[in-house]
Amino acid sequence: MGAPSAEDGGKNALLRALPSIEQLLRRPSLEARLSGLPRARVVAALRLAVERVRGRLLRGEARPFEDSDVDEALRTLATPNLRPVLNATGVVLHTNLGRAPLAPEAVARVAAVSRGYSNLEYDLDEGERGSRYAPVVELLTQLTGAEDALVVNNCAGAALLVLATLAAGREAIVSRGELVEIGGGFRVPDVMKQSGARLVEVGTTNRTRRSDYESALTPDTGVLMKVHRSNFALVGFTEEVEVKELAALGRARGVPVFVDLGSGALVPLTGEGLTGEPTVPATVAAGADVVAFSGDKLLGGPQAGIIVGRAALIARIKKHPLTRALRIDKMTVAALEATLELYRDGRPEAVPTYRLLTWPVDVLRARAERLHTLLAAKGLQARVSPTLGQVGGGAMPLARLPSFACILTVGEPAAFLECLRGADVPVIGRISDGEVVLDVRCLAEEDLGPVADAVGTAIQGRQPC
Repeated sequence: MGAPSAEDGGKNALLRALPSIEQLLRRPSLEARLSGLPRARVVAALRLAVERVRGRLLRGEARPFEDSDVDEALRTLATPNLRPVLNATGVVLHTNLGRAPLAPEAVARVAAVSRGYSNLEYDLDEGERGSRYAPVVELLTQLTGAEDALVVNNCAGAALLVLATLAAGREAIVSRGELVEIGGGFRVPDVMKQSGARLVEVGTTNRTRRSDYESALTPDTGVLMKVHRSNFALVGFTEEVEVKELAALGRARGVPVFVDLGSGALVPLTGEGLTGEPTVPATVAAGADVVAFSGDKLLGGPQAGIIVGRAALIARIKKHPLTRALRIDKMTVAALEATLELYRDGRPEAVPTYRLLTWPVDVLRARAERLHTLLAAKGLQARVSPTLGQVGGGAMPLARLPSFACILTVGEPAAFLECLRGADVPVIGRISDGEVVLDVRCLAEEDLGPVADAVGTAIQGRQPC
């Protein structure tokens, strides 16, 4: 074996010179930085700083340990892992960015019930145990026309619970064209399998008729299931059975009809670029026995799986053991109640998701021009250009939302976006045709300044990338 190179020798010397935690705790130059901080945080920061320097040296960066490494480690520990970001992607219900932003009324309600005790499962009138669903059941029945309601943690959980109640050990009939895959690789057939239901596929990928369901019905059929294709579209030579027709078949044969609506609009959404979406009230009115939908998609509330339908069936679902495993917490109840109240009061425009989806294009153009002005004031080159956004969140897959954006031409767009993500308030943009696109649809007026600051810092190279 040959002798180690001078470079290896220097690296090893620096590795051997790395200070211990005890040495750092006694280092005078760090005393002011560490004074007043909890000892546990100080020790964690020092360990993180040493490990980062060790990793840097092993990668061949011959820079010794410095006090500034401790500063950086302290900043890392003081920064929450889950934190606000500014959405400049043009995707309204961006799953990776937390989907629906909550209305101020919902945020205030969450804060109110979180800071102390609440009557989550306590009936104030009777002075005894109550139901955690009581605050939202009446609102949901009023808004959807259903007889009763239940809320669980998300829509996949709602589908699992409904099928486990109505079809465990029995047949669940569904069209092949509706066996969708939802986010994260989870598929409707897998959810059905976990419920204990036996999947019976009918029709073809693109065409399913009432006679297909009718032929598949047996004495062992537990449910007729219809899944709304909210995250993709079938076009061309297609045919499907509408809820009204399927409900008529179910009633005639004594089999409940369950509709997994997914996106869950409570009111019609109209605006430039939006496509038609079945609403929950219309689905209930069409005769569906049970309907499940999301709270954090088109409804614009917290993550939740909402189940509405016939009282007798909802009563069975409430008694299933999975209901407790999938139940929601007080913060979800609070946020959902406040959001539903806005719909009850005829104020859907107060729900951020509704407003973001229906912005007039002129408003977005003016906002993009204001961002452009802020960038220009910093000496930054950009141009205002029309663009197209998306609904996101597995809703309205064919919708393309006309919007406006500030377009930046930079040398390395991916590296530039990384710089924006490293800002004090991370900015999330996208790349199109080799340029950085900052769509303003999901940016509030007060967000424009921080976005301009982040862009300026990134371009001037002061933000570590």
